[in-house]
Amino acid sequence: MLNSRHDAEVTTTESEPPHDVGAQDDIELRLGASLVHLPIIRSVAANIAIRADFDLDAIADLRLAVDEACSTLITRAVPGSTMVCRFTIDDSELRFRGAVTSTDSAAPSTASFGWRILTTLADSASSWVETGALDGQRNWIHVELAKRKPTHT
Repeated sequence: MLNSRHDAEVTTTESEPPHDVGAQDDIELRLGASLVHLPIIRSVAANIAIRADFDLDAIADLRLAVDEACSTLITRAVPGSTMVCRFTIDDSELRFRGAVTSTDSAAPSTASFGWRILTTLADSASSWVETGALDGQRNWIHVELAKRKPTHT
């Protein structure tokens, strides 16, 4: 593929993350797997939660949970790779799923301090590894979390 700005060839070395096609209202971001992008992801998470009528406490929890999930992924990502983030909203909850390519073959530890923070802020959280096609050299590490809308009585 040619980059028209510089007429130089651009090569893509990572494959698409394994995922199914989401609902029409899903929001997907693809960013460099770098800690400098965390403010963007936090802002998107908060904005989606605001528009979905989450209360201020739930929005703050979601921002921090997404930040922790992305931090966990970024620290395991192959340098120079892309992080894929998907937000799915329905009537009762907002679901976040992030994925990066990694040389790690194990999911993030559920015994870590960061995971404890994540599970305290979110209503559910999980992580898993999907083995890559390149002889296990590049796996996809996933983190998924959900925050339910508070019920007002």
